Amino acid sequence: MRILNAIIVLGVLAGSGCGRQAVRASEKKFLADQVMVFDEDPHESSTNDHVRTNREGAAGGNGAGGGGCGCN
Repeated sequence: MRILNAIIVLGVLAGSGCGRQAVRASEKKFLADQVMVFDEDPHESSTNDHVRTNREGAAGGNGAGGGGCGCN
């Protein structure tokens, strides 16, 4: 029973320590590095977003508006 309690306490302590540190302003430049961008070609991903927005008739998150007719 003590081992189970110890495992639970250690799990709670380990879980509560995750994600508790804020990113300082001086470290944000590393997050904006080109290595952190997952898109291979920004023009292609922009085109894909435009086509997806027009095809689905939905807008959201990227500022596009209008319907599915493609007349934007």
